[in-house]
Amino acid sequence: MATGSGEVFLEPREAQMRASGSSFYAGMRLLPKAEREAMFAIYAFSRAVDDIADEGHDSRTARQAALDEWRRDIGRIYAGSSRVHAAYLVPVVRRYGLREEDFFAVIDGMAMDVAENILAPDLAKLDLYCDRVASAVGRLSVKVFGMTDGSGFKLAHHLGRALQLTNVLRDLDEDASVGRLYMPQEFLAEAGVMGRDPITVIADPAIDKACRMLASLAREQYAKAASVLRSRPKGLLRAPRLMGAVYSQVLDKMEEEGWAPPRRRVRIGRGRLLLTVLRHGLAG
Repeated sequence: MATGSGEVFLEPREAQMRASGSSFYAGMRLLPKAEREAMFAIYAFSRAVDDIADEGHDSRTARQAALDEWRRDIGRIYAGSSRVHAAYLVPVVRRYGLREEDFFAVIDGMAMDVAENILAPDLAKLDLYCDRVASAVGRLSVKVFGMTDGSGFKLAHHLGRALQLTNVLRDLDEDASVGRLYMPQEFLAEAGVMGRDPITVIADPAIDKACRMLASLAREQYAKAASVLRSRPKGLLRAPRLMGAVYSQVLDKMEEEGWAPPRRRVRIGRGRLLLTVLRHGLAG
């Protein structure tokens, strides 16, 4: 629900409805009931702060204030209070030992989008952004999956980055339409793409070369995540395996079609998604 001052505290049931039909929802359906509900609580938090970052009609000051309220709410939970807006997180934090710093990292990532429109960041800044908005969510998630911090955080590091880089490549046009460009400046320069205006940059046919370089970086992260999973660490691994498989297929399809304009947003059909879910749901 949205408060009058612009803060957004999305409830898990609403988040679950919004996720219905997505690969995330399919992955969560593979989990036992308690862990599934915990993941929807984390998803509700993530969607709420993401919605704040994307609320273009609100001022940057108002959006930052909303993120600050979330930061205070999370702080109250770890101070021992149950009288918080996001009360649904309290039992999840306590049961699975979720870390305060990972919630704060997600908020910090959204604050990067609120502070300014990110325009062709260098690779170091893009990696920091990926760590905050994706790998930090992964660090929360692997606690719910019952993984140890060693293998779990390693999986979160690599799979989170792989998924987020795939999102960057999939959402080129959508991001440009709101004045954002997450393509790294080093790859744009190597491809000969000039300028920093998002619409101009993604209209350059040479954007395909830059995107293929970023796709290669994403592939490296998928491979490292797969290596962690192949080591058969402790935990509920079906959900992260499914997420990696689905997003890797999205990347496959984008590489087939290329990124030269005009582009279309790539999606995995429901039939293909169902087959992937069945394969990973039946796997150990």
